[in-house]
Amino acid sequence: MTTYHTDFYLWTQQQADLLRQGSLSTLDTVHLAEEIDDMGASRERELESRLAVLLAHLLKWIIQPERRGNSWRLTIKEQRRRLDRLLCKNPSLRARLSEIITEVYGDAVLMAAREMDCAEDDLPAALPFTIEQVLTEWWPN
Repeated sequence: MTTYHTDFYLWTQQQADLLRQGSLSTLDTVHLAEEIDDMGASRERELESRLAVLLAHLLKWIIQPERRGNSWRLTIKEQRRRLDRLLCKNPSLRARLSEIITEVYGDAVLMAAREMDCAEDDLPAALPFTIEQVLTEWWPN
């Protein structure tokens, strides 16, 4: 049997076959458990990434209204749609939204400041939006 470290793809196929056959005693349970944990963590990382992009664009929208354009509007809409799908497929992540949005706000500030070529101190120190505003069709004035 190919090991986890020498051919990951083949290892995944073998583990899937063993599961289908019910050969539970021959599974590589240590690595299988790690991979399952990582699969869950990847959903959380996707949530963090999408929230950071969305928050950065909302910040740009409020800080530089004169530069609002189709690109920013479409990015905001796209990220909201993708976040909605992600949360529908992984509803337990909703319980962590408040914590995660607070964690990624600093990343969003850095992204927005870089893209607007301004100081991060020019942006709100605390999240100026509610979770509901971020995730719905709400648009800042």
